[in-house]
Amino acid sequence: MGKTFQKPISLAEQDTHYCPGCTHGVIHRLVAEVIDELDVRSRTVGIAPVGCAVLAYNYFTFDFLEAAHGRAPAVATGIKRVRPDLIVFTYQGDGDLASIGMAEIIHAANRGEKFTTIFVNNAVYGMTGGQMAPTTMPNQRTTTSPLGRNVEEVGMPIKVAELLSSFETPGYISRQAVLRPKYIVKAKKAIKKAFEYQMQNRCFSFVELVSNCPTNWGLTPVESIKWAEETLLPYYKLGEFKNPDDVEEG
Repeated sequence: MGKTFQKPISLAEQDTHYCPGCTHGVIHRLVAEVIDELDVRSRTVGIAPVGCAVLAYNYFTFDFLEAAHGRAPAVATGIKRVRPDLIVFTYQGDGDLASIGMAEIIHAANRGEKFTTIFVNNAVYGMTGGQMAPTTMPNQRTTTSPLGRNVEEVGMPIKVAELLSSFETPGYISRQAVLRPKYIVKAKKAIKKAFEYQMQNRCFSFVELVSNCPTNWGLTPVESIKWAEETLLPYYKLGEFKNPDDVEEG
């Protein structure tokens, strides 16, 4: 009897270092499935960030590099320009991408670099202890905002997908979630679309994924899913914000 469900070839046999209930593992599997389905594993290169996914290279069976904090888009730009035949993607959290790496992702998107970014938004710094991130919600308590995020002092949470979609440069920009199966199905479609645009050498592609962080939110995994749906999704609207096909048709 044949198997109807099995581990992707692109996903390594590796015990996880992620916290119980964390959805990084779900995202890893989605990326691996897409790489397998597109049959590009032999020419794929991932760029790992600094943050919870600092060890991302342990979970995949294709080439991976480590970048300094926030610099993954710069590294990806260099690799893709030297080897345009490769499929290159960065895998970054909100602290890595939206804080110290904001300049890198903005300019890479504005230049229309032909790589893909998978952006994990869980509204908090994860690995370093739960500090306030650029994506932390108003009044959300963190280790550096124990009374809640004061938007009068630090501003509103940054909507990265909307920001990048405002550029004149063609691109594919989508925000999805990995909180429940109904979201995960759409997330995989967006990830696959992003890689397909890169394979066609069409544009910069970016998929933001609303995730959870039970440990640093101080919630159980189940509670964290409920909180994310009730608090994050109304602010971080899901959907496709930019598509190169729309530009060409227009």
